[in-house]
Amino acid sequence: MAKRALVTGASTGIGAAIVRSLCAAGYDVVATARREDRLRELTDRCGATYVSADFTTDEGIAKISDFISETGPIDVLVNCAGGALGVDSVSDGKVADWQRMYEINVLGTLRVTQLVLPYMRENGGDIVFISSTAGHATYPGGGGYVAAKHAERQIPATLRLELVGEPVRIIDIAPGMVKTEEFSLNRLRGDAQAAEKVYEGVEHPLVAEDVAEAVRWAVSLPVHINIDSMIMRPVAQASNTLVARK
Repeated sequence: MAKRALVTGASTGIGAAIVRSLCAAGYDVVATARREDRLRELTDRCGATYVSADFTTDEGIAKISDFISETGPIDVLVNCAGGALGVDSVSDGKVADWQRMYEINVLGTLRVTQLVLPYMRENGGDIVFISSTAGHATYPGGGGYVAAKHAERQIPATLRLELVGEPVRIIDIAPGMVKTEEFSLNRLRGDAQAAEKVYEGVEHPLVAEDVAEAVRWAVSLPVHINIDSMIMRPVAQASNTLVARK
């Protein structure tokens, strides 16, 4: 029987690429996000199933929980939902933006993780966190996102200690610059020109499929191997603030 994977943030970008990759690898994939139209289009093409829900709310988590109860337990969870809002300095940062980033990147991730843990602790499984190099180092204009990603990173770090000796692999994959259709566009409030400039002159930034391949590889390894933490960047990027541009 195929392993069952749940992927959050699956309506676009890295999440959608992970759904496609795991489907191609033979997994029975459940895609979840808020936008049902995008989920339907994705799953129609790759053969996954979906449940549309806002995982930052009690109602959304209940909807995901009910779907899992009706269709079968999860062997692999990929926590991919996340995002950044704004590039304000700390002195000008909007509290509402910081709060929303914390809800999406940290609390939503926590909620879904808690949902699948009881089954996995009894039967084994993998929990993958798509974090960010923003969880390893800061940069000007990134305070709110950096704070959220540093907090998110402590979930897998702590889980690894709490679950030692149990059959659950905890995998943290931290991408650097990834060119996707929506991340920078959402961060920059829909300013397409500004979003495009983020990647301007960068030769071969990572794309969503690169991160999806890292996930597929990590969960396909023999069960005694755990990829605790992986940082992946394009060759053109040395750090969050040092990027080669032509």
